[in-house]
Amino acid sequence: MEQRKVPELRLAQYLEGSESEKKEFIDQLFTGLKEYGFIVLKDHPISNELLNKAYSLSEALFSLPADTKKNYVSKKGGGQRGYTPFGVEHAKDQAVADLKEFWHVGRELPENHKYSQVYPPNLWPSELSEFKDVFTRIYSELDRCGEIILEALTHPLGVEKNYFRKMIEDGNSILRLLHYPPLPEDRDPRAIRAAAHEDINLITLLVSASASGLELKDRDGKWLSIESDPNSIIVDSGDMLSRLTNEVIPSTTHRVVNPDDSSTNRYSMPYFMHPHPEAVLSCLDSCKGQGAKYPDITAQDFLMQRLKEIGLA
Repeated sequence: MEQRKVPELRLAQYLEGSESEKKEFIDQLFTGLKEYGFIVLKDHPISNELLNKAYSLSEALFSLPADTKKNYVSKKGGGQRGYTPFGVEHAKDQAVADLKEFWHVGRELPENHKYSQVYPPNLWPSELSEFKDVFTRIYSELDRCGEIILEALTHPLGVEKNYFRKMIEDGNSILRLLHYPPLPEDRDPRAIRAAAHEDINLITLLVSASASGLELKDRDGKWLSIESDPNSIIVDSGDMLSRLTNEVIPSTTHRVVNPDDSSTNRYSMPYFMHPHPEAVLSCLDSCKGQGAKYPDITAQDFLMQRLKEIGLA
């Protein structure tokens, strides 16, 4: 039996290729998300130099004293900006917390923007002078990359080319800096670095991690260990895209398993692509089949509902 192979795509094929090459990219993207829940993107806009700088800063951030990091816990709650301490977030329906800590960077908006009262302000660690510049740049480049991926999905989903662009304009997308520290000796035996879960958002773009451990469950129900080089981005589908497509593109289940060497650190940087708060998650006509499985809901209401389920609100 032929071995299933996750599609590996090149962004330049869609942006610069011939019409047939663009069509091939679109077909492989759609098939990959439907059949596996993810694809591997072999080129992306972030230079290795910038990425290395980001990981160096992320390591420095999480090396700060615990009391210093706690100064950056957002007072607005929900963990949507700044620091979330170790042992706070848990996967939906899981009794024990994940073995991780993280920091969220969101969209920078002018003070008079209509969403400035919805999005908490970013928190920038004064201890790291380059932090804001580096992660603002990475945020912007991943945002553009995600917009291109979503645009490529519009054709197979039967919607206008700017459908997702309008939905994500000034969207509540999040860049998460993740640190999985060495495993504590007194941890709950059920706890792992990130229990099996699905992401809340439309799509997630995951740049390379500093160590292995990520596993994704493909549509056959098999756990696949994912290793990617610094020149790759793993793209997977989230709950919001699943809801829009009536599960034609289901949300991708994934986890981060504990390492054999309990003394190791792991760092990663997923970018969660979100719509703006007023966007309505309504089943696409091309995906209705025998009828919509979910009622319409705004992106903001759905986000808050899911944040409560994972212990962040």
